[in-house]
Amino acid sequence: MKIIALISLFLAANIGFAAEFPKQTEGVWTAKNFQFHTGETAKELKIGYITLGSPNNPAVLILHGTAGSAKGMLNKDFGEELFLAGQPLDANKFFIILTDAIGVGKSSKPSDGLKAKFPRYNYDDMVQAQYRLVKEGLGIEHLKLILGNSMGGMQTWLWGTKYPGYSDYLVPMASTPSAMSGRNWMMRRFISESIRRDPDWQEGNYKTQPKSAQFTNVFYPLATSGGNQHLQFLAPNSEKADAIVNDRLAAPFTIDANDYLYQWESSRDFNPDSELSKINAKVLAINSADDERNPPELGIMEIQLKKVKNAELYLIPASIYTSGHSTTGQAKWWKEKLNSFIN
Repeated sequence: MKIIALISLFLAANIGFAAEFPKQTEGVWTAKNFQFHTGETAKELKIGYITLGSPNNPAVLILHGTAGSAKGMLNKDFGEELFLAGQPLDANKFFIILTDAIGVGKSSKPSDGLKAKFPRYNYDDMVQAQYRLVKEGLGIEHLKLILGNSMGGMQTWLWGTKYPGYSDYLVPMASTPSAMSGRNWMMRRFISESIRRDPDWQEGNYKTQPKSAQFTNVFYPLATSGGNQHLQFLAPNSEKADAIVNDRLAAPFTIDANDYLYQWESSRDFNPDSELSKINAKVLAINSADDERNPPELGIMEIQLKKVKNAELYLIPASIYTSGHSTTGQAKWWKEKLNSFIN
């Protein structure tokens, strides 16, 4: 029995357990008569969310990337680096709000039943839903910080323009506050076209999931994320490169094709350019030098930040250990900068 007990302790220590965050609560709030930018109205729009900590503490809103989720932001590289005791956004000291964007998680989405008849939402709709959840659903009148990554980063910029003064600090990451354009949008079009041209998609009324969605989920991230140095480090020859591709193609893919399609197409009209001067919050923009979707060599960020009253850029140097557009998903690269920024 002692041997069995020792083995159990050994396995527990080595396998590890998911981190326990303070006062973690999951819920779904329903926004009544939600009007989309298209003019369509949903009598009831569900918004999934997770909160950590006490609502009596300063509130922080966390926004995920495309096809992500609130729960996904609690992973080891992000949530545990930020929200555990002693970390910059210690959930014992802050009230952390993580939302499921429209189209994913527990929020309303095409796969709930409407399929391709679901309103073609955009980032403006997502931000409106987040605002209503925070203000009406959770009763939070003011935020200490809004921090978003990738799609969440773009939405952070929109929060600053649409609701100036609602948050003291904005930290948009892996994003640029300018029109969706260039290779970034061109590659997103390939996701859309691959699914829409797939005969199995059947105008969104398929009975079995079209395989094109899974293929684009492998192709697009490799084409627009990962970092040149990092991928070369991982795959210095064709055999190792093939192994990575084969592993990703064989990985489970559980996202509904319409949900996936709508998420990527929702970025089509993102462009906060003309509204940037409205931002009142202090802004810390965080990008990585090897970000394929927001390449620093274009110089767009420097131009756009001049339009914001109080903003600075923190650019994470590229290396074989960073991972391009995905770099900011690892809080270790920037959490100390965040800590000094908000304190």
